[in-house]
Amino acid sequence: MSTATATTATTATTRPITPQVFELDCEAEVQRIGQHMVASLRRFNKRGVVLGMSGGVDSSVCAALAVRALGADKVLGLLMPEKDSSASSEDKGREVAEQLGVEALLEPIGATVEAIGCYRWRDEAMRSVFPTYGPAWKSKIAIAQAGEPGAAQGRISYFKLIVQSPDGQMHEARLPLKAYLQIVAATNHKQRIRKTVEYFHADRLNRAVIGTPNRLEYDQGFFVKNGDGAADIKPIAHLYKTQVYMLARHLGLPESVCSAPPTTDTYSLPQGQDEFYFSLPHQQMDLALWAHNHQRPAAELAEALGISEAHAQAVYQDIEAKRRATAYLHARPALVDEVREVQA
Repeated sequence: MSTATATTATTATTRPITPQVFELDCEAEVQRIGQHMVASLRRFNKRGVVLGMSGGVDSSVCAALAVRALGADKVLGLLMPEKDSSASSEDKGREVAEQLGVEALLEPIGATVEAIGCYRWRDEAMRSVFPTYGPAWKSKIAIAQAGEPGAAQGRISYFKLIVQSPDGQMHEARLPLKAYLQIVAATNHKQRIRKTVEYFHADRLNRAVIGTPNRLEYDQGFFVKNGDGAADIKPIAHLYKTQVYMLARHLGLPESVCSAPPTTDTYSLPQGQDEFYFSLPHQQMDLALWAHNHQRPAAELAEALGISEAHAQAVYQDIEAKRRATAYLHARPALVDEVREVQA
């Protein structure tokens, strides 16, 4: 271990667990990512990049990084709404594209998603819980927990279905496993259709596809295999979400992007990422992941976040559980023998 590496490791085990751990030389990082992007295109023999632009901070930062590295004429943004998409997503995606000077193609995927049965399979599962659920209703799924952290019986996480009837009334119920899996499988259709659109345009233009997961999403498996998890270049997968927001401001992206909370934009009811997947809001989840990665005791994380030590330990356990459960998402296809050596 070099002296510099040893010093960095020592600092990480002693410095306070605060947002300052995410300090970043933003301009140096922009240059470093840009150099990697240029080198990757050269290695892949591609002429530019394609990415979906949802108006969220991750895709917006990736688009801005690509423009800085390659020029706006080498970047194609795709706006791919469907009937459950937030109306603001397309507007914000277009706003970012216009600011960056990149071409943005509108490619609605609703008809395709309808044709392959996404809505039909999803609604069938929802009617198994709420029999009167129909096209005029709105819905989402959310994670819930029973029991207190550190309790003898443990803390049990489960999913619930939340629906809004046409008259505006809200209803919720625990989701049976079969219905949950069918709803998730159906909504995963959307991400996979979007990716096929991205790769169509990438093939048409001889370009590479950019993936937009940040470190929290990539580490914890918050992506769809062969959907938004598929890409040729993932320029921000090493950055915590907090750092992505820092880059957004450094790159001068619109305030509507820089201050927007993370959402899934998958269900017809508004849904935050922490409501659906993560156990804490992203600012706290970033700190928890950083602390866990640097082997900081749960007691120190608890003090930093203002939660109980038992709760902090439960967060650590959830991080490890998600890594185990989503290892499949990161896995290459299983081969009996290696067929060819893959160059790094």
